[in-house]
Amino acid sequence: MRRFLAAAFGAALTLTGLGGGAAPAAAQEITTLKISHYLPAGHGFQTDFLGPWAAELEQRTNGRVKAEIFPGTSSFGNAARQADQVRVGVIDIALGLRGIPRGRFERSSVFELPFVVSDAGAGTRAMWEMYKSGALADDYKDYKVLALFVHNGGLFHTTNTPVRELSDLNGLRLRTPSEAVSVMLQSLGASAVGLPPSEIYENLQKGTLDGLVTTWDLVGATRLNEVVKYHTDGRVYTAGFYVIMNRRSFDKLPPDVQAIIDDMSGDTLVAKFGDWWAKWDKAGRDDAVARGHEIITVDEPTRDRWRTELTPMIDAYLARLEKTGVTDARALYEQAMALTAKYEAAK
Repeated sequence: MRRFLAAAFGAALTLTGLGGGAAPAAAQEITTLKISHYLPAGHGFQTDFLGPWAAELEQRTNGRVKAEIFPGTSSFGNAARQADQVRVGVIDIALGLRGIPRGRFERSSVFELPFVVSDAGAGTRAMWEMYKSGALADDYKDYKVLALFVHNGGLFHTTNTPVRELSDLNGLRLRTPSEAVSVMLQSLGASAVGLPPSEIYENLQKGTLDGLVTTWDLVGATRLNEVVKYHTDGRVYTAGFYVIMNRRSFDKLPPDVQAIIDDMSGDTLVAKFGDWWAKWDKAGRDDAVARGHEIITVDEPTRDRWRTELTPMIDAYLARLEKTGVTDARALYEQAMALTAKYEAAK
């Protein structure tokens, strides 16, 4: 891992002059910011967000700043390396999944506990408000944070076993996006398997996985609807994401470029994720409907009952956070619940 990052770091310095190398002598020498994410180039992360964002940055800087985007199929696309690549400067900006690898950005993980978030727009606004207030700031102290966001409440997608009750998860092997979801699955008797998105299809096809816990978006965007048959839409959990920038890369930009990036990020950027997730999830759901899959919609009384069933698991997760240094974990959880509910009620 260290050899990979060191080699890539040297290449990045040669290519960009940013990310920890010598500062540009003049504004016109700023040429390329390297941006990475972990999904295919055709995913909305790139086509709706990063691509247009980079084009706007180039336009607003009159061509002084360009961007090169490295998707999941590139050498910079490993989901577990996104934050590390930014921290050491081999990548200037990255979009990553909070829960991969485990043990990072743990204050933010309270948003991923069961039934905190149903709506991506509301959850994203709540998370960003908590970051701006300082409640989550310690997670990201090594980075320039451009945005934090979450997805719409996620589903159980399975190959052969429809999930109508939480008890139906017992004995299933399910891909998990985060430790919070893993703890939930394990408390219900399921086996939680951590895999990057690129490895899910093959494991479902081989039968080494019985399903996965994720969005409508991912099962459509990565062709997983070809191998799953059942979708339980309980809006049980969410996953968190970050868009972070290397601090040295940002600090070495001219002040006017810094101001443009700030204007294009933060509140302005966060406000877009609700609509983006609605679009991305619709595509995955429409694909499942077209294939004749069974969609099991969980009603509110059932969700309330499931929430009660999962209360011991939530308490245990918060207790673990407290023991590992997040001493205000319960207060963070209550704040995340309250803010998300406020923004969901305002929709």
